[in-house]
Amino acid sequence: MPATVIVGLQWGDEGKGKTTDFLAEDVTAVVRYQGGDNAGHTIMLGEEVFKLHLVPSGVLYPHITPIIGNGVVVNPATLISEIEMLSARGIATDRIRVSKHAHVIMPYHIALDGAMEARLASAAVGTTRRGIGPAYADRAWRIGIRMEDLLDGAALRGKLARILPEKNATLQRQHRVDGFDLDELVALAVGWGRRLENHLADTTQLVQERMARGEHLLFEGAQGTLLDLDHGSYPFVTSSNPIAGGACTGGGIGPLQVTEVLGVMKAYATRVGAGPFPTELTDEIGEGIIDRGREFGTTTGRRRRVGWFDAVPLRYAVAVNSVSSIMLNKIDILSGLDEVLICMAYEVDGKRIDWWPSDADVLARAKPIYERFPGWKEPIHGCRSMSDLPENARRYVDAVERLSGAQICLVSVGPERNQTIERLPRLQRPTTASALGSAATRAGSEATAER
Repeated sequence: MPATVIVGLQWGDEGKGKTTDFLAEDVTAVVRYQGGDNAGHTIMLGEEVFKLHLVPSGVLYPHITPIIGNGVVVNPATLISEIEMLSARGIATDRIRVSKHAHVIMPYHIALDGAMEARLASAAVGTTRRGIGPAYADRAWRIGIRMEDLLDGAALRGKLARILPEKNATLQRQHRVDGFDLDELVALAVGWGRRLENHLADTTQLVQERMARGEHLLFEGAQGTLLDLDHGSYPFVTSSNPIAGGACTGGGIGPLQVTEVLGVMKAYATRVGAGPFPTELTDEIGEGIIDRGREFGTTTGRRRRVGWFDAVPLRYAVAVNSVSSIMLNKIDILSGLDEVLICMAYEVDGKRIDWWPSDADVLARAKPIYERFPGWKEPIHGCRSMSDLPENARRYVDAVERLSGAQICLVSVGPERNQTIERLPRLQRPTTASALGSAATRAGSEATAER
């Protein structure tokens, strides 16, 4: 299988980092295809904890080439800090490659992001204030700075001389924030270029050459489907496309090169920042899940909002990503509850809705319709097969799988690599072609039954 795409099926923070780390053993490169340092992956390796924001999770394997694709917006200061952290902890970083065409998050992007959020006050979107949106906006306006620009000080100065007056005017006049000095900005950016020069490459060529040799590559996104700029609960979304299709534009591959889309989700729901959240729990059960699940953002440390598992957006996410199989994470966090709930549909303005309403105003009025399942008291961190799980935990997994329409191939019962149950061996995981064929067969059977 030349390309596997790992995609979040919820609002991000689903455990994609562990998923990538678990699967990376069998691939030669891991490609990050969108987002910036507004997202983070936490990976456990024995007793060690690694928190990564830009470098792909596979960096912990010595045989992996970690690649930051052209669809990522890069804060060079964050990347340099991350490389230095990994090197200091004995992880080889000379293999890391960054697309020359990836856009740079400049200091004025961060200043603008923070100023705009502050100005919006209670109407703020809830960004991480790391400059992600303004950097993507400049890319679309065709006035962005790319990583390759950091290698030519004279050309960079010319570009910034055209860009900076408008940025400073906006910051100073509209937001009452100090602007930036051209000389200081050029010196800073050129310094980044010198430090990162050996890591820059044409990553699309690199990816295509490896795939032409028959190598298996893993593509990982940041955030999740429900935060997708086009398919999420707009405007409470990120500024890029975390869905599987984003791997093509941001990673440098074609649709026919994707042979597996592995969707990742938690056994419950979480969300960071503002926006509607139909199954949100604000009681003692929710507080318990936050504490047991350590639900605090890797990047910002913000407390995540938690809720019961929601099957409505799950069906939508499986469809728009052409998910072939699923990894279910953090089912261990539900241990000890008397019962667990799954949202099966919504009631909106007195009507039942089974399909995800990506309109945030409609979603804000949605009332969850739940089905209740008996819980389990036993801790499950030591389980290594489905038969080891308590019966009620197995029933819960079966119910989630049935509702998703895709097979759950992996079940995580803890944060470490070995705390993963392979429900389907790797060679038996469905491909996108087989999964779509099964979906078409089911749809045809249902249509026949209706006639």
